[in-house]
Amino acid sequence: MSEIITVGLDLAKNVFQLHGADATGRAVLRRKLRRGQVLEFLAGGPSCTVAMEACGGAHYRGQEIGKLGREVRLIPPAYVKPFVRRQKNGIADAEAVCEGSSRLRSDPSVQ
Repeated sequence: MSEIITVGLDLAKNVFQLHGADATGRAVLRRKLRRGQVLEFLAGGPSCTVAMEACGGAHYRGQEIGKLGREVRLIPPAYVKPFVRRQKNGIADAEAVCEGSSRLRSDPSVQ
């Protein structure tokens, strides 16, 4: 299994979607987790960048994930939308966040 470099996290009320990609951008992880399982999974998982679409809940989640020693990137929704390839659902959004984060990694204007 390839090493996970970036994890795209789609936030929702109860079920969160994770999409992990390696250095080449190939999907190596797709997982559906309940709210309480997200921090457990990320704590035991590989050290990687966790990207989320910026919203009210993302700031709190980002702080909690940052406490685990992970790099957190909040991506503006306008930068994520161009990467959604199919209908809008959780796993497609997680994949778009992951791809958007990897493409914007070299752009210094995006925090």
